[in-house]
Amino acid sequence: MNAKKGLFLGVLFAFFALGIVSMQRAVPNAKEDRIYSAVKIYSPYKLEKRMGGLTIVNTQTGIKEKPSAEEVLHRIDELDKEWGKSHLKVQNNDLIVMGENNQMIVKIFIETEKERAFLKTFFGI
Repeated sequence: MNAKKGLFLGVLFAFFALGIVSMQRAVPNAKEDRIYSAVKIYSPYKLEKRMGGLTIVNTQTGIKEKPSAEEVLHRIDELDKEWGKSHLKVQNNDLIVMGENNQMIVKIFIETEKERAFLKTFFGI
């Protein structure tokens, strides 16, 4: 009887462990809220709800991507990172958002070292 209980508890624990690991993989990396939300306004990638989940829409070209539900947040992060490398620039304590023709759209003041570190790790700038 003890072997059956041990086996049952082992299988139960394994399912919980796998569930937790898969949830952690599905959640994208933490972001510095103030900077990310200020930059996100200018990103051409937006999420659109549809019957089967979410669609990523490039507002400049109208191209739509339909990644699976588990990949959608990771994919929009990838697209934002690509866009940020070519459209964001750090000068002194300011983050500059550049337009398509290399014109400055807005300056965002970098308040803390955490925000600067986030820009370096997330956008690579």
